[in-house]
Amino acid sequence: ERRGHVKQAMIKIGFPVEDLAGYTPGDPLDLELRPLTLTGRPFGLREYQQQSVSAFYKGGSIFGGSGVIVLPCGAGKTVVGMGAMAEVQQQTLILTTNITAVRQWIAELLDKTTLRPDQIGEYSGEVKQIRPVTVSTYQILTYRDPSDPLEQFPHFHVFNARQWGLIVYDEVHMLPAPVFRVTSEIQAMRRLGLTATLIREDGREEDVFSLIGPKRYDVPWKVLERQGFIAEATCHEIRVPLDDDLRLKYAVAEDRAKFRIASENPVKSHVVLELVRRHKDDMVLVIGQYIDQLKSLAKELGAPLITGQVPNKEREELYAQFKRGDIKVLVVSKVANFAVDLPDASVAIQVSGTFGSRQEEAQRLGRILRPKADGSPAFFYSLVTRETRDQEFAAKRQLFLTEQGYRYQISHSEEFLARA
Repeated sequence: ERRGHVKQAMIKIGFPVEDLAGYTPGDPLDLELRPLTLTGRPFGLREYQQQSVSAFYKGGSIFGGSGVIVLPCGAGKTVVGMGAMAEVQQQTLILTTNITAVRQWIAELLDKTTLRPDQIGEYSGEVKQIRPVTVSTYQILTYRDPSDPLEQFPHFHVFNARQWGLIVYDEVHMLPAPVFRVTSEIQAMRRLGLTATLIREDGREEDVFSLIGPKRYDVPWKVLERQGFIAEATCHEIRVPLDDDLRLKYAVAEDRAKFRIASENPVKSHVVLELVRRHKDDMVLVIGQYIDQLKSLAKELGAPLITGQVPNKEREELYAQFKRGDIKVLVVSKVANFAVDLPDASVAIQVSGTFGSRQEEAQRLGRILRPKADGSPAFFYSLVTRETRDQEFAAKRQLFLTEQGYRYQISHSEEFLARA
């Protein structure tokens, strides 16, 4: 019963545990992958997706059944999850990052598996359904009523609501601490973690491995790019000067404030406008951290803005308009970092980020990596205020992508605008 706690304790003193204690069978679930999607397109697992599933399941033996699969954004991690479900054939709980991702999972399950709508439940802030396959969010599970400080997590009962045979942790690098705790109690269930980059800025990667399982499969991004499974991407860092009016304010500010001043540098807006003009025929995402900055850019561009304050229904409609091509430019906050399927986006312009988060840099590039129908490349622009804290943190953010083989072309905004 203390299996998860023992594993956590052991890994902290340098002795990672190989867990061969086996699994409790979950309630059965009859599930097959369709050879044709509902829209009539041929469907099947790609070779690396099948290898991922096999590495996780290992024929149903005690040597498999728990672990993490690392694949680039756009490489079909959802498909790997469905492949694992088809192997396990047991009722499944899927946890992901937001309600948009919940509904994308449900749409994919209906499109590519033999599951019926009445077998799939959404458990979110808006709907409370528990069915043989239930898709929920980390946020709802970790919700606590602020008016009742003694109440624990009222939605944790979903973990025990059924005899789950598999729990899928989408974007497992985002696993919040309370879910870590409950996951340490449910080690007898099969557990699959899916992520594009197992980097946690809090350094708790080892906890992910001890509680979910070891890394079972990993493919370098550049390998899948060469094989045509993700779009070829070019990364540019454009360094802009600090606005003259902000130089004194920046000089006397504390370090944290320095970063925000440099991140929100209004000089960046000129470069954004020029990039959007150059890519007028492409689908463009402008991504940032600070809402005031994004509001200003959305107004200048005449483009819609999606933040955490935008209701889910409106958010989904804007994503749908972007997918249809009715909107060609979308300004988004960090709510679009994860699990948002925008397959036609080919240009991302990053105006500000979360300090030195390598994981965020990878996720943002991932928004534009789905292969394009015409084979066109993707462009990732990162706008940085030079010789400031913004530039220092940008170098840290880029570290993961450079390790994956991406090269950043660096230019100064004066040269860039002059070429325009």
